Amino acid sequence: MGISDLRADESAPFANAASEETAARGVMPAIFAAAIVVSAALLFLVQPMFTKLVLPRFGGAPSVWSVAIVFFQCTLLAGYAYSHWLMRAAPSRIAVAIHVLLTIAACFWLPLAIAERWAQPPAGGEAIALFALFAASLGPPFVALAAGGPLLQAWFARTDHPAAANPYFLYALSNAGSFLALVSYPTVIEPFVRLSDQARYWSVAFYALIGLIAACGLVLWRAQARSPIALDDTAAPPAWRDAARWAALAAVPSGLLVAVTAHISTDVAAVPLLWVVPLALYLLSFIIVFARRQVIPHRLVVAVQPFFVICLAAVIVFEPVKTILWLVAAHAAVFFVCALMCHGEVARTRPSGRFLTGFYLSVAAGGALGGLAAGVIAPHVFSWVAEYPLLLALAVLCRPAVAMPGRQYALVAALAAAGSLLIVSGFFPALLDETMFNRAAAALLVACVPLSLVPPACAAVIASVLLANHGLFQPPGSVSVRSFFGVAKVVESPDHRFRILQHGTTMHGAQRIDVDGARQPPERPEPLLYYWDGSAIAQTFNAAQAQSAAPLRYAVIGLGTGSLACRARAHEHVDFYEIDPAIVRIARDPALFTFLSACGADARIMLGDARRMLAQASDAAYDLIVVDAFSSDAIPVHLLTREAMAIYLQKLRPHGTIVMHISNRHLELASVVAGIAAANGLVTLVSDRPDPDETANPYKFSGTVAAVARNREDFAELVQSGDWEFTPPDPAQWVWTDDYCNILGAVLRQLRE
Repeated sequence: MGISDLRADESAPFANAASEETAARGVMPAIFAAAIVVSAALLFLVQPMFTKLVLPRFGGAPSVWSVAIVFFQCTLLAGYAYSHWLMRAAPSRIAVAIHVLLTIAACFWLPLAIAERWAQPPAGGEAIALFALFAASLGPPFVALAAGGPLLQAWFARTDHPAAANPYFLYALSNAGSFLALVSYPTVIEPFVRLSDQARYWSVAFYALIGLIAACGLVLWRAQARSPIALDDTAAPPAWRDAARWAALAAVPSGLLVAVTAHISTDVAAVPLLWVVPLALYLLSFIIVFARRQVIPHRLVVAVQPFFVICLAAVIVFEPVKTILWLVAAHAAVFFVCALMCHGEVARTRPSGRFLTGFYLSVAAGGALGGLAAGVIAPHVFSWVAEYPLLLALAVLCRPAVAMPGRQYALVAALAAAGSLLIVSGFFPALLDETMFNRAAAALLVACVPLSLVPPACAAVIASVLLANHGLFQPPGSVSVRSFFGVAKVVESPDHRFRILQHGTTMHGAQRIDVDGARQPPERPEPLLYYWDGSAIAQTFNAAQAQSAAPLRYAVIGLGTGSLACRARAHEHVDFYEIDPAIVRIARDPALFTFLSACGADARIMLGDARRMLAQASDAAYDLIVVDAFSSDAIPVHLLTREAMAIYLQKLRPHGTIVMHISNRHLELASVVAGIAAANGLVTLVSDRPDPDETANPYKFSGTVAAVARNREDFAELVQSGDWEFTPPDPAQWVWTDDYCNILGAVLRQLRE
């Protein structure tokens, strides 16, 4: 054996060790990336999944998702605070052991289910009860998942891998995993997997994640045994002003996320498909700004952001767009640009990896504050959704200023013009009719284009125009009440002959208050809107009364103004099911509406979710069940499912009728009702007549109404009227159930019609 062979043999162990170390470093990013992606995916899959599980218990209200977002943001903050404390208070190896044990302990909350103690919401304080329900049902697993992202990134930053000096690419990867999980939920998971199975599969993935986290901890142990921590110890720590700025920049898009989602859900439906769109865009903005290569240059976003907001303000004021898809696209696009701008400023000023957990803590704190302000505080402070225009203005204010000569003069001029518009519209509305306001608003919004170089001035003008737009169309003497279930507003018609109840953007009741020139409602008020004597709903009452010699007993899901109490004959009894205490107070106030006091003195009002309350009623209790519980144009999906129809059928007497008011500007629902009816062995008639002449019949509409019964013979009176058609189920459509609905399909069908 030669000397060269001896040297080769002696160096072999060192070569093997070097190759093993190289291989370990090569696998290291993959292990951390897998753990981070799985953790992020589980974190954002559970949000729509569990909220959908809870939604029916709170009446399908859009605010359920708003409060859920706030809970998730606050819990995310708790997870980030825990990870920040753990990395500062414990050595890396101890931190690994503590976090693995915490994640294992969270398994005691699996599989996910609603905590029975909080299963029944109270009549009042719904937001607090919902927050407690989420905390008791999935708080520990969510905290463990929330802490996993920053902890895994901090662990990777303490390894000896060459990429450890800048671990923020893992943050973009984390948001990419969250984004893909969110997009896949309404498109791949929700339509094909039952909720109970979703919870079980999610739990299995959580168990697998524990193994990935332990593997990452083992990699960290071995890496630190080879070399010291790979962090930049020379970097200066962030000042408190930096942390405050990160929190402020994170708070605005977080608040906008809540406001935009509530706005979209209120006009369509509270379903995961519409929840996911803004949240996915929110995550996408993080992916873009924290990516190694900027797909969208930050300078471009800063430059165009105010123009997007100005255009949205014009859409809100002048309403040139009516189609729901284009409206959703407009609001979502502006939200995305604002989130991209604010998060871009956060990413541009991020610190070194040494201060990673503290940085994430500041961002999470801002997100929680923004969510709390928009989702919890604002509904108690404002009687309308004022937080949305204010947050749009704040998003412009977050834009970095550009040096401009005479900016002080521009700011003063803008503030003066904006203040004047607010004062005139708020205190002297008679001086500023709709035409004059539109001209003033158009001039101010055009002036916003050059003012975009002065963020305070541009923000002030946008806020004033949007706030004045609301003030102008809020007549003196109107009543506006905001609750967990939305904004209810009582206004008078321009000619002061009618009083109208609006919920969101839709009229839910009206009463004539000026008869023959006297401002005195009649002793027995005439039902209006969709309930007048010639309406489809009135026809169903006439048919039921003609078919039964005995007095009817009927149920109405959705109180409104109580108009349907005046459809009862002598000795007939009505039970109203209403979830919103504010609506009950309005309907019972004779100074506002007199339907209940004049016609329904003995009517019962059951406060709570109608489906749950109706399920507790006696079987075969009603001759007629009217379902008219839509809030604004949104639909409570849990009242339009096969299981809901089974409950209605159980409470219906022989030869009785189920009437569903399905008028909607954005959704085609007649085929949905036909499907859930056929699934229960029932037949469906639909009336969709044109509205009568508005001049001769003010505040009288026909609407779209579906009548459901056990057989065709029960429809004899309705068929003779000629206004109704039998509607068979569409074999190409899946039946809506508690585990499945297709909102997008309903939107597309309405657009085709």
